[in-house]
Amino acid sequence: MTILLSNAEARRIFLARQGLSAPPGRLLGKADLLNLIHDIGFVQVDSIATVERAHHQILFSRNQTYRREHLTALLEKDGELFEHWTHDASIIPSAFFRYWKHRFRRKEASIAERWRKWQGEGFDKAFDETYERIASGGAVLSRDLKADDHKSGGWWNWHPNKTALEYLWHTGKLAIARRENFQKVYDLVERVLPAHHHAPDVEHDAFLDWACRSALERLGFATHGEIAAFWALITPDEARAWVEAHREELRPVAIVPADGGKPRACHAFADFPAYLGDVPDPPARLRVLSPFDPLIRDRNRTERLFGYFYRIEIFVPEPKRQYGYYVFPLLEGDRLVGRIDMKADRKAGTLDVKRLWWEPKVRASTGRLEKLDAELARVAKFAGVETVRYLDGWRGETG
Repeated sequence: MTILLSNAEARRIFLARQGLSAPPGRLLGKADLLNLIHDIGFVQVDSIATVERAHHQILFSRNQTYRREHLTALLEKDGELFEHWTHDASIIPSAFFRYWKHRFRRKEASIAERWRKWQGEGFDKAFDETYERIASGGAVLSRDLKADDHKSGGWWNWHPNKTALEYLWHTGKLAIARRENFQKVYDLVERVLPAHHHAPDVEHDAFLDWACRSALERLGFATHGEIAAFWALITPDEARAWVEAHREELRPVAIVPADGGKPRACHAFADFPAYLGDVPDPPARLRVLSPFDPLIRDRNRTERLFGYFYRIEIFVPEPKRQYGYYVFPLLEGDRLVGRIDMKADRKAGTLDVKRLWWEPKVRASTGRLEKLDAELARVAKFAGVETVRYLDGWRGETG
């Protein structure tokens, strides 16, 4: 029997699975932080720091007591987190590294073929010497190995050792030991991650089962395509086959979309009804999300569940942008209610609010604006600036 879920129920479930329903002021220790990232699955890494780097902001939006030094310790000292790819560069629990070995093996041939077309024959000429240099001499930055006569042209014109470093990292021979000014420091996997995280190997069927099962747990409900896309480790066909093979463990659910249209058929685990009554309401406060927040990573799912259209316009020419270069979604309770264009001016010590847009039918009430003021004050403090500065015309449009 198919369970019909209202749109409000579906939003609450997904918010809870994505760590956005817990009290944001509850003390978050280092072990709690590791558990949070484990429960979410991964935290995307990005170099843009308009207000704060994406991984820090993602975690802060879930808990305002988050401390950056705890993340650094888990990554660089304890080896309990590692940096690699899901759909994009991400911070991932090291307990999952053994499953990523399957990604390394799957990607190795395709990466070699693609990079040969990009860099030409002989693109791999520095692989062995680069690996041996790190094995014998220790961790390196790319610039430590750069040939003196090589003129860099950016990512499309890597010097041979940079190509080697990235290939060896993408295929699991090297790991990111730390970052210096956001530049990767590469070292051997066995020197970065504790042995118990990369041994023993996982058999192929067990890998597929984990990839599907763990994705569905973190999504709450999903199509087979959404299951495959969560980790970006397997294909939709593999996820479809897993669903067919585990019908007795699953239950069909239908999700009413935000526009009230035809319910979307999804899968959930068979015990789904048992925990519906225990799903907490998310905090009523208004929160700023990173553009790379996992809640909105799947843009189509975001539109269906929240009725909220969002795209990052970094690469859109300025005259063609609908909103702005780097605009932050606003979450209030279980609704995405608006977006804001702002930037931390660290020289001036201000968080500059350039423009605000509320979603249609969202009123700019006094109470809502007070919530926004309180959240921006929290964000400013987290970003290391003293005050929030509202620029002329910041109120923009209201719904």
